[in-house]
Amino acid sequence: MQSIKMRKLTVIVAVFTLVLSAWAAEPQVKKTVKPIALNTTSFTEKVFDYNNEKEWKYKGDKPAIIDFWAAWCGPCRQIAPVLEELAAEYGEEIYVYKVNVDEETELARAFGIQSIPTILYVPMTGTPQGVLGAAPKSQLKKAVDTLLLNKEEGK
Repeated sequence: MQSIKMRKLTVIVAVFTLVLSAWAAEPQVKKTVKPIALNTTSFTEKVFDYNNEKEWKYKGDKPAIIDFWAAWCGPCRQIAPVLEELAAEYGEEIYVYKVNVDEETELARAFGIQSIPTILYVPMTGTPQGVLGAAPKSQLKKAVDTLLLNKEEGK
């Protein structure tokens, strides 16, 4: 009789252990970070107040990529999913901002945007660096790692 109770207890413990291990092994839902659309007001609050400041001083608390784009632009549409992937991959390490130049003409003019897409890499200190045109993901990642996160190449 005691042997049957012991077997039942062993089975219950085994099932409980399996359920717990299966629950623990399930992939945890990763917080997906998305690109952030900026207008002129949010740009001056989060990035740089170009109306009142003469010299560049980034206001953010982590490095950023700023994508100047337009809905009608083929290369802009081509690079958009890549920037979404980078926002998700780098998560809380960087911001990925998007500025629609058709809607924010003053902002585009203030930064001399004449060709789109224009990607601005904004480090915590120093001046931003701009790149024209759609670049492959590997090139964008390399720029994020070296220009924004100060990771050495090959690491």
